[in-house]
Amino acid sequence: MDDVLRFAQFCKIRSEIRGSGKYLIVGIDIAKDKHHAFFGTPNGKSLWRRLIFTNDIVGYDRLVDQVNTLTTQHQLQQVVFGMEPTSNYHKPLAHWLTQQGYMVVLVAGKAVKDNRELLDGRWDKNDTKDSANVADLIGQGKCLFYENPEDDIISLRNLLSVRKQLKKEEHRQRMRIRNGLLAKYFPEMERHWGSCMEENLAIIRWYLDPRKISETDFNLFVQHVTTTDRGIRQVYRLRKIYGAAKNSVGLPVNAAAFYEAKMLVERFKSVRQESLRTMEQIETICRKLPSYRLLLTIPGFGPYIAPLVLSALANPLRFKSRKQVIRLAGLDLNASRSGKKSQDSVPVISKKGDADLRYGLYQAALVASYHNDYFRRIYHRMLEGRQGERGIKTKARVKLAAKMLVVAWTMLKNNEPFNPNHLLAEPVHQR
Repeated sequence: MDDVLRFAQFCKIRSEIRGSGKYLIVGIDIAKDKHHAFFGTPNGKSLWRRLIFTNDIVGYDRLVDQVNTLTTQHQLQQVVFGMEPTSNYHKPLAHWLTQQGYMVVLVAGKAVKDNRELLDGRWDKNDTKDSANVADLIGQGKCLFYENPEDDIISLRNLLSVRKQLKKEEHRQRMRIRNGLLAKYFPEMERHWGSCMEENLAIIRWYLDPRKISETDFNLFVQHVTTTDRGIRQVYRLRKIYGAAKNSVGLPVNAAAFYEAKMLVERFKSVRQESLRTMEQIETICRKLPSYRLLLTIPGFGPYIAPLVLSALANPLRFKSRKQVIRLAGLDLNASRSGKKSQDSVPVISKKGDADLRYGLYQAALVASYHNDYFRRIYHRMLEGRQGERGIKTKARVKLAAKMLVVAWTMLKNNEPFNPNHLLAEPVHQR
């Protein structure tokens, strides 16, 4: 079933399920090998308290057989399966149930935790109680839509997740090099650490011992650690490093240190190459999607931001309003107004959505506010009369990021490229 139709059905179920007598709710506590299921109704009646089934086709068939028995026995018309997302363990079951035509919903982990004590006034946690807790939340309509997009979007999300892990590993290796090697053997180079990683890695690999640098002719040193001529600033930086090496206070470099330097440099380069190959795979998938080319027409959207937004929005028709889109990234505003006047409450973004999407959109807004005339004009209109306010530039770019997400959603929904005339026609609210 298409996600748009499933979402419409989900909205209907959530609006009418509380107290209804026609639904069978199946709350499932997800585990790695065996799952626990609880069967009940929205009005609080327990039909089958505990079913343990294995995480394979035999267990899934057993679950469905129990569902068919209870729906026939109690004359229930519709079935809703619910579960708490648990690592990746819930995905095979949720996908299989969706393929069988069943409605699958999710419950948030925080909601599960907060609701657990409300069941019996105790914080006791066990598998049977957890599955009943999930069913209780679904019966209250406190559940989330389980999205099952097309294969290309799933592949895109998987590759973006791989890239994120590789970037973390790349940063980890960089910190091991700087804090584990330079801090001991050549601490003076830390202040001259430049943006050209190839030069930095060459110095670490071949000249970790500063005494070796001072014993080498400067021109030969430059020739050995550089691959391209980047001008006088490059020579100036290398001369600073060369001068600092003469009076270095670093520890003596032994064979073990040279081996560690070689290993870390090779590992860093390997991780960086894997990251580049992952981006090539992402681009290969994106080239097949017409919506990707539309997103690239937005200023600030590049080969990483565009796939990130595309994978988050997936099918744009499942969103009914711009508020839903903004909430997806956690860019919606919230304020604590209890006991306060509205003007005394400072709204802040909720940060309850996709953190990677939120960060990517902010970077796109940062680039667009500097290099694009249309977005720069909107950005300065937001700042008008508020230049002295603390943090106003960051706030304006966050608001610009939310606007860019809405623009991307509108473009995908209408299947049209970026049109700056529509952008400037929209009013810009000051607060």
